Amino acid sequence: MVPAPAPVPLLLRWQGLLAGLPAGRLGAHLPLLAGWILCALLAGLPLVTRAGLSLLIAASALLWVVWALRTPPGRLGAINTWLLLVIAVAVVATGFSPVPKAALVGLVKLLSYLSVYALMRQLLASVPVWWDRLVGALLAGELVTSVIGIRQLYEAPGALARWSDSNSVAEGTVRIYSTLENPNLLGGYLLPILPLAVVALLRWQGRGRRLFALASLVLGLVALVLTYSRGAWMGMVASLGVMALLLVLRQTRDWPPLWRRLFPLLLLAGATVVLVLLVTQVEPLRVRVMSLLAGREDSSNNFRMNVWTSALAMIQDRPWIGIGPGNSAFNLIYPLYQQPKFNALSAYSIPLELLVETGIPGLLAGLGLLLSAVKVGLAQWRSSAPLALPCLAAVAVFAGLGVQGLTDTIFFRPEVQLIALFSLATLAAAAASSAQEKDPAPCD
Repeated sequence: MVPAPAPVPLLLRWQGLLAGLPAGRLGAHLPLLAGWILCALLAGLPLVTRAGLSLLIAASALLWVVWALRTPPGRLGAINTWLLLVIAVAVVATGFSPVPKAALVGLVKLLSYLSVYALMRQLLASVPVWWDRLVGALLAGELVTSVIGIRQLYEAPGALARWSDSNSVAEGTVRIYSTLENPNLLGGYLLPILPLAVVALLRWQGRGRRLFALASLVLGLVALVLTYSRGAWMGMVASLGVMALLLVLRQTRDWPPLWRRLFPLLLLAGATVVLVLLVTQVEPLRVRVMSLLAGREDSSNNFRMNVWTSALAMIQDRPWIGIGPGNSAFNLIYPLYQQPKFNALSAYSIPLELLVETGIPGLLAGLGLLLSAVKVGLAQWRSSAPLALPCLAAVAVFAGLGVQGLTDTIFFRPEVQLIALFSLATLAAAAASSAQEKDPAPCD
């Protein structure tokens, strides 16, 4: 007996209302139009003004609504279920916020970013080949940005050294920032692209395409190192380490059991030795890494610690619902808690930021989404599906951003968050394809 299909969630019943109407020229070309808009958005992340990004995000949202009206809803899937929970918590936090108008601005921004995710997921689930095209556009923007950043080394060093605090143990360090005007933001932007470039190098056919992917990977890696962003460095080690480990496990799955277990350990040991040698022998790296251990003696560390103390006080006052989503609400409430001379635009930690904005439920929803995404990605490591390798890259992306996010909130900037949502959409599309292979009924 065939089981009855699951009922459509109330929030999704508006989808497919126009499915019975003639497609017309627009309906017939929705995937192509969506692909070009998303390519423009991903390529322009570091190059287009905020007004331009807003227009591209709005166009993506509008196109997704049109596409959803023509496509009946299917099963939510684990990732989309967690995303709906994130939205629900954000809506409640907005309603009970002490600054509801500012929180509403943050909620609208969150929904606009998630509409881009929805369009990406829909496109990748319908036409998986667009993954390579979207990554190609992303790498094109990254390559231009990296070249501009590396060329800054030939400029007057004073402009680049202005990001080094005179009270820091790393005083005078020359840090590039390219078109993003902030070395930490540049590092956060480059961080999630590196695993995607690795997979592009492995997937793409043809000397020209592989050379493009290799150039993007190498120059992006060099530019990230030259940002001297400690959070991006730690994230890079975690991201590329996870990427290498997953690829090795995938390639050695048919080896004898002993070598299958021993080779990854030898690889990790070798990588650790190389990393230690680099940190101990290259003076700029050693100075920057040692600043992590300086505690409050380093001005950057001291600043973050003071901000974290104030953020904890905010959480203690509103632990269950927070102050509402977005930096606008944070900027209005934080001055009531800040220590003198330590103004901040965020909590400088993703877990703390989630607690401040949406309380304990928001943090739990965010952790649930992360764990669900990683579970979906790891389930693909044995698969030969078209999106299997991209899923491994997505896991590496979240590993890197997770490590960086412990001490920074660059993640919430659109240049970084939209790349993370692209990785999340890749995982959701892969889960949809796997579910369709097991059950021909419509699914997430």
